[in-house]
Order: sequence, then structure tokens, then C-alpha cells
Amino acid sequence: VQLAESGGGLVQAGGSLRLSCDASGFTLSGYAIAWFRQAPGKEREAVSCHNWSDGSTEYADSVKGRFTISRDNVRDTVYLQMNDLKPEDTAVYYCATDLSSWCLILKTKRGYWGQGTQVTVSS
Repeated sequence: VQLAESGGGLVQAGGSLRLSCDASGFTLSGYAIAWFRQAPGKEREAVSCHNWSDGSTEYADSVKGRFTISRDNVRDTVYLQMNDLKPEDTAVYYCATDLSSWCLILKTKRGYWGQGTQVTVSS
């Protein structure tokens, strides 16, 4: 089970980025996929998750209304569209799954993780 994130970069405040999460060795279909982030000196925090079971989505309060998680089942990719980025969004972003169809990983933080992609938002 391997996950790979891409799409990070340097952007000015107010800008947008779209992160992608791809899998190798298995398919993302059937599993809830979450996005986390970790800023320097801070704990890893949950950002968003897409529940496979009912298609519902979950967001941290800090990103509600700005970030959107979506899934392309044809491409077998999960996206995190990030709009109106703020300097406090600067972090390494990870996608993760525990191979459950519900977003249990948001609480347990145990599962399979990608290597992360750096997002830097300048003020």
C-alpha cells in the first residue's frame, strides 16, 4: 500500500493550489481517504476526509469554506482543492487511509501515509 501526494508549492496568500493523492499497489476505491497537515513544531492535524461509505466529507473548522476534497474514481485520485490560502496553511500535507470505508483515521491517525507535499503560503 503506497500513497503519493503531489501539487504542493509556493503560493501567495489568497492563492490556490490543488493537491493530488494517488495510490500504487492498490486502488483508492472502497476506502475513506483523508488529508492531514503538519507545520514545523506542531502536531499533525486532520484537514479533511472523504467517506467512501456514503460519500460524505469532513473538514477541519480552520479550512471550511476554503478547501474542498473530491474523488475521481476513473483516475483513482483524491484531490484537495485549496482556495484563499493563508500563511497559517503552510505545512507538509499528507494523504492517508486505514483501508476503512469511514473516516476513522481522523481520530486514530493510524494507517498508511504518503511522503507528503510541501505547501508554503507567503504573506
